[in-house]
Amino acid sequence: MDAVIFDLDGVLIDSEQVWDEVRQSFAAAHGGVWTAEATRAMQGMSTPEWAEYLVSAVGVRLSPAEASAGVIAEMQNAYAAHLPLIPGATETLRLVSSRYPVAIASSAPAVLIKVFLEVTGLPVPVAVSSEECAAGKPSPDVYLLAASRLGFAASSCYAVEDSTNGLKAALAAGMTVLAVPNPHFPPAEDVLAQVRVLSSITDLPDALA
Repeated sequence: MDAVIFDLDGVLIDSEQVWDEVRQSFAAAHGGVWTAEATRAMQGMSTPEWAEYLVSAVGVRLSPAEASAGVIAEMQNAYAAHLPLIPGATETLRLVSSRYPVAIASSAPAVLIKVFLEVTGLPVPVAVSSEECAAGKPSPDVYLLAASRLGFAASSCYAVEDSTNGLKAALAAGMTVLAVPNPHFPPAEDVLAQVRVLSSITDLPDALA
């Protein structure tokens, strides 16, 4: 194997709940009605996709562009107040990066990936947002693009994921997938059965070895 590609939300930062809280609050403030399936439906979506979903499915009374701009601004404020790093995640990524080329392949907007990298100072030469792709997760596009920019075939890369749609995306890209299941939004069991499951991100270096 040549490289390790990390998801961001739920793998390196404990942000899935923050996204959920911000979107729900934003939707309520702009005429939307949250549905039971909205949280899981938007996990892995690219920014244009979840913005459209907020308007068409949740009923936010704004344009998709206005919805995405508003939610991202609130996420930036939340991160400025507190970046919810997962314990051991930054140390793990530093250790892995001393052994392999690494990248981030995330559904997060590029501006939020930049905040994460600036705050942590992590040595990540390639960071790709699904904003750059035709489709978000579970499409493999963001993983294929990250592998390409690293200069490796997707089949020679590990992927580290936490959610159902993220795991599906990495599997569809043909990667060897390691799951650190999100405790707040556990992945589907049938998808977990197709990957190696770790109990913590700190178990990753031993699993790669």
